[in-house]
Amino acid sequence: MAEEKRQCSNTSCSRESCEGCPSKEKTSFLEETNELNHINKVIGIVSGKGGVGKSFVTSSLAVALRRQGYRVGILDADITGPSIPKMFGVHGNVEGSELGIYPATTKEGIELMSVNLMLEDEEAPVIWRGPVISGVVKQFWKDVIWGDLDFLLVDMPPGTGDVPLTVFQSLPIDGIVVVTSPQDLVKLIVKKAYNMAVKMDIPVLGLVENYSYIECPDCKKKISVFGQSKIDEIAAELGVDVLAKLPIVPKWAELADAGEFEDTDNPYMDGIVEVLK
Repeated sequence: MAEEKRQCSNTSCSRESCEGCPSKEKTSFLEETNELNHINKVIGIVSGKGGVGKSFVTSSLAVALRRQGYRVGILDADITGPSIPKMFGVHGNVEGSELGIYPATTKEGIELMSVNLMLEDEEAPVIWRGPVISGVVKQFWKDVIWGDLDFLLVDMPPGTGDVPLTVFQSLPIDGIVVVTSPQDLVKLIVKKAYNMAVKMDIPVLGLVENYSYIECPDCKKKISVFGQSKIDEIAAELGVDVLAKLPIVPKWAELADAGEFEDTDNPYMDGIVEVLK
């Protein structure tokens, strides 16, 4: 009991036990990264549900940051649904040494680490249980030689399950960007992601609405394919900023399918870059 009181951060406390005390120090689950790494900021890209274009936003942000001269890496934590390497046209297996695992590099110098770069067949399904998947995510942080990075973007799977929890607990996340779409359930879904971050003491940098509208190529009218946007009222309720409203641009999808995503021109990312600086 005496040992327990010595751990208390409140020196004026007269309790005989720390049990239930708000001043009781929290256990840290943060993992150390490779000793060769010097990473300035770790940013999580999250979503409350799948199919909202989270990997698209992650890749777009990486391209925008790289074009401004920043050293950028993408940790693809979506282990069972990895798409980042294909978007950048990166294939084959990564290599390693006694020092660690070397990430793949895109033609413009963005560093990538994904489970697809470790499989003999990149089309093979990843049928692993939660603890194994979480272990792989930790390995991408601990064993990969990222080197000197200004930003490491973590593309997380949707929802609030094992992997987001592992990332929030194990990596020193500086903030998250929540990606959503203009559909009826968006308010509930965004709040789930937001509330998880708040409970984990992770700063929410803002919201990004994907598939916000499509622009008519003739009259330039904005057409709300998935209904009217509700992102502004949700952001106001949560007290966070709307960082971008991204339109549907078929050319972006074509470049992603062709593995030439670095050729995209997405000016909507500029505002997010300013927030991350």
